[in-house]
Amino acid sequence: MRAPSSSSWPVPVSIAPDKIGAIQAEFSREWLRIAASAQQGSLEPPADRRFSKPAWASSPASLFSAHAYLLSAKAMNQMVEAAEVPEAVRSRLRFSLMQWLEAASPSNFLASNPDAQQMLLQTQGQSLGNGVRNLLGDLRKGRLTQSDESRFELGRDLGVTPGEVVFQNSLMQVIQYAPQTAKVHKRPLLMVPPCINKFYILDLQPENSFVRHAVQEGFTVFLVSWRNPLDSDADGIDTATWGDYLRHGVLQAIDVARAVSGQDQINTLGFCVGGTLLASALALARAQGDDPAASLTLLTTLLDFDETGVLDVFVDEAHAQAREHQLGNRGLMTARELGTTFSFLRPGELVWHYVVSNYLKGEAPPAFDLLYWNADGTNLPGPFFAWYFRNTYLENNLKTPGRIQVDGHGLDLGTLGMPAYIYGSRDDHIVPWHAAYATTRLLRGPMRFVLGASGHIAGVINPPPKKRRSYWNHQDDYPPSGMPGDPASWLDAATEHPGSWWNDWTKWLASHSGAQVRARPELGNAKYRPLEPAPGSYVKVRAF
Repeated sequence: MRAPSSSSWPVPVSIAPDKIGAIQAEFSREWLRIAASAQQGSLEPPADRRFSKPAWASSPASLFSAHAYLLSAKAMNQMVEAAEVPEAVRSRLRFSLMQWLEAASPSNFLASNPDAQQMLLQTQGQSLGNGVRNLLGDLRKGRLTQSDESRFELGRDLGVTPGEVVFQNSLMQVIQYAPQTAKVHKRPLLMVPPCINKFYILDLQPENSFVRHAVQEGFTVFLVSWRNPLDSDADGIDTATWGDYLRHGVLQAIDVARAVSGQDQINTLGFCVGGTLLASALALARAQGDDPAASLTLLTTLLDFDETGVLDVFVDEAHAQAREHQLGNRGLMTARELGTTFSFLRPGELVWHYVVSNYLKGEAPPAFDLLYWNADGTNLPGPFFAWYFRNTYLENNLKTPGRIQVDGHGLDLGTLGMPAYIYGSRDDHIVPWHAAYATTRLLRGPMRFVLGASGHIAGVINPPPKKRRSYWNHQDDYPPSGMPGDPASWLDAATEHPGSWWNDWTKWLASHSGAQVRARPELGNAKYRPLEPAPGSYVKVRAF
């Protein structure tokens, strides 16, 4: 269900008298209990990490304010749940209230944060001076610093798996990675990362690189590195469309991988929006009479946009029209706006935590490769974004055969009959795992669905040596007609395994990759010669 257009607001909000009475009564009881415990000196610190430091427990006034804040937040959330409004409106109320409550926490202000006050005294004011310097530095950058960015350099510390750029055009570069085994599977793998982020999330440091893992398992890996368009570009990149990304991006990269490897069919993998692009491009290829993919892997990917999680609060006709007016013909959807939006989906963790540590306490953020990548965003061509927003999030057109046309060809995901490995993350707030599972109702080949623990990124980037988290699967792949229609039924019958899903995937992929042959140390071929070493130049262009 989509949220109503902003033109329908304000929506009258009412709460049944018995429900509001119950909320008030519970609030009063808890308030009296907290006040009595505070008066007796027996008030315990709340189970909330924002108030977990010893300074809170040693300050009765601060401890009481923390409890009062949490109690008030609970009551306000209960009122939202009790409100007699459409569910779409309730989702927006939840989101708006979350933003306000996270911002209003007493931990966010020096005057009401005893931990920050204690540090101020212990450092004789140095922590506050450091915090002001951190704030001024972030104001100059125009964004909040979440990681020690001086510790990383792309091509030196991140994105270091050896390879060569073997093709480039105005939209992307294609990287071929050098073999690290004496023999490789005959059929190569092409990875299509999201174009709203940089590809090196799949190639962070050697110990957590998904690309390196695949190469070391004996796969010849090609990867798309999307261009990061800038306002200063004068070649028309800001007019690129969804169709351009399919034709000159994904399908061109497939042609390169086929030509270099000498294989008519290749294995393909898409991550997040990269998976949406990949499936769309393969459907376009099928409509044109081509069948280039022997297998399809989709990682945290939406093809059916009926359930889009917290992002649904931004989706309505008014927003779509505004973006089309602003960006429909040309222009850029900026990385700064995209990054801010995604950060405020989890404001406590990705915004206010750093306000407290960086500014109130003057601490330097630790070096964290994933957060360095998170801050290194990409701009998007305006026409691409406006089309994508309307046709996927708003109208959910991709799942309906023939509704989306590219070059006069109707896209039908039901024509994709290759074996598919579909992965979802259980705590994903961007692609809810039920929505990832919905892909199983659209494709027509044998399918293997795997559910990993954790969220959108941490669930995917989970190298086996770390022995972290877990995943759920069924022993055998399902035929398309055999997948349980209800994801809960699938999970009830699934087996949980400790550790990473990566080894399960490489075993599955090997079964679709042909015999092993002697690895060729030379990269590219006579037509597609190496242009520059990986990670290439496109990925090094920073949006801000």
